[in-house]
Amino acid sequence: MPNMMARMGDVVDAILGQWRRERPDLDLSPMGVFARMGRVTRLVETAVDEVFVRHGLRSGEFDVLAALRRSGAPFTMIPSELSAVLMMSRAGMTNRLDRLEQAGLIERRLDAADRRSFQVVLTDKGRTVIDETLTDHAATLNRLGTALGPQDTDALDRILRGLLASWG
Repeated sequence: MPNMMARMGDVVDAILGQWRRERPDLDLSPMGVFARMGRVTRLVETAVDEVFVRHGLRSGEFDVLAALRRSGAPFTMIPSELSAVLMMSRAGMTNRLDRLEQAGLIERRLDAADRRSFQVVLTDKGRTVIDETLTDHAATLNRLGTALGPQDTDALDRILRGLLASWG
């Protein structure tokens, strides 16, 4: 992975050098930062998707199971809560819930307090799958982050948090 990243850095540096030669009037320093962020994002997404596939999940399904798992016992939410937490439409949520229910990872139960709606409940099988997947996922992210020491990780996290906050 470090060699791949070094090569990508060389490519980005070469591209920036060409642009600086052709357009010395522009400040292109952010271009390098965002090109590298994009490349890192694609590499991380690929590695993470491989983890999910090994556990029989898609990324969105992992998100639903993770939201239920981290909600704490009894690992139950209503669909509108899940939609809000995952920032997605209710229609998209319905499709994910259908697939997870067919796989036996969640159940839909009528809400005792409001019989017009239902609760989404993480099954024992679902809890096992999300716990195993999360363990593998965390190991993958830690492996990908080995080039960063704890101080670098903290600094990068702080910088990215600030960048995101400045956008909205």
